[in-house]
Amino acid sequence: MSDWREAQVDRMRGLLLAADHGMVEERKWRKPTNPDGVPTFSCDGLVCTVETYKDKVKLTFAKGASLPDPTGIFNASLDAGTRRAVDLHEGEDVDDAAFTDLVRAAVAANRG
Repeated sequence: MSDWREAQVDRMRGLLLAADHGMVEERKWRKPTNPDGVPTFSCDGLVCTVETYKDKVKLTFAKGASLPDPTGIFNASLDAGTRRAVDLHEGEDVDDAAFTDLVRAAVAANRG
């Protein structure tokens, strides 16, 4: 994966890691069809996963349904009971400050 998706994942990784000094990145759920596993970001609990697909990069927030999203960053999994996601397609971007606020809200929810 050496294309726009890789650049987008790197950018989002930077925002996630910068949002809280306790954020940890791990690779989970390795399997034959995805030997590298899924990048997961945790801080006092799971914050989100980052997955790449042919046409998008998907950031799924574990407790997204309970998070404030005043700028409407969530655009996928809107009907899910607990999670919410951000799908980014080629050429699309996300507001850095609003995304960071969302990540910090997820960390705060984990810390309860």
